[in-house]
Amino acid sequence: MLTRSQIAARAAKELQDGNIVNLGIGLPTAVLHYIPKNINITFQSENGILGMGPPSCIGQEDPDLIDAGKRAISDVVGASFFSSADSFSMIRGGHIDIAILGAMQVSDCGDIANWMIPGKMVKGMGGAMDLVSGAKKIIVTMEHCSKDGTSKLLEICNLPLTGAKCVDLIITNLGVFNVTKNNGLHLTEIARGVTLDNLRNKTRARLTISKDLKTVTL
Repeated sequence: MLTRSQIAARAAKELQDGNIVNLGIGLPTAVLHYIPKNINITFQSENGILGMGPPSCIGQEDPDLIDAGKRAISDVVGASFFSSADSFSMIRGGHIDIAILGAMQVSDCGDIANWMIPGKMVKGMGGAMDLVSGAKKIIVTMEHCSKDGTSKLLEICNLPLTGAKCVDLIITNLGVFNVTKNNGLHLTEIARGVTLDNLRNKTRARLTISKDLKTVTL
């Protein structure tokens, strides 16, 4: 199975030169470390940064320079800073090419639940609801199953939705899935050492297998 770092590295392969990309809190932030050197990606953070860089080195943190998850970060040459209102105008206006998000559940028609578990205290929904409706492409990076072994890929999400029919691609520790909207998930790549039977047993969504199924390469 893929490690969390390998999931992030595989997600980075989806980015193209010139993309404006927003990274969700958690696993997606690791994508920053795997951008090919021959392409130029601009990272946007909904708290008001265009040109976000990697996390700050220990001892070099600037308390005024943080990402949406309150993590100390760096900026790149040419970065700009603006209000959260302007940032969300950017997102809602369709100017973000790709948003890479984590999730608690994803349905086989592309619904995503990633902001709350009923009965548990949360600080708020963050910017995810705007991102899933405003970004041109939504990629989900996550573990295939929750800690208790329950599949996070379902026919119907049973947690409160962040957005409906908005996810385009899912990358888990077991494989890479395109969301077909009408025919469920389409497996295009499988992690090395994972069998199709094992993957099917851990998936509770409608699933088709590519005739040209490949092993995930990084």
